[in-house]
Amino acid sequence: MSTSEDNQQKMLIGDSFHIGAGFLAKEHPHVLEALSALGPHLGRWDPDDVSVEVTLQDRGGKEQRVTLRTTLPGLTPLVAVAADADITRALHEAERELTRQLEHQKTEQEPMHNWRLRGGIRHPSASPPDPGGASVSSPPGRHRR
Repeated sequence: MSTSEDNQQKMLIGDSFHIGAGFLAKEHPHVLEALSALGPHLGRWDPDDVSVEVTLQDRGGKEQRVTLRTTLPGLTPLVAVAADADITRALHEAERELTRQLEHQKTEQEPMHNWRLRGGIRHPSASPPDPGGASVSSPPGRHRR
């Protein structure tokens, strides 16, 4: 990855991520670091148009729940939720789920993977007739079945 791409991803992570309820101020750098792998997946959009809200429920409980709410232009809002006794594990699980949703949306949007966006199913065209008028026949002594 080039230095400019790395800087762009750091800017995206810093500007687009909003750490909400449940996290202590001293945990913010850890949360951003744990979610940094989302940078390449969100890099397709202008950082000004990307919004990811990270919240934590049931802090200190048996199952601490991390929620990532993501707003991206042209897509319905995406929500990824993960629960674990360890906050870091819950962050990584939520990150993987959001990445899965982003990849799913990407394949839905790309014409290569969606025949509706390509204009329908392509059928191979019938081969043009031979200009010489020759027909396909079996070699002498053999019969076609």
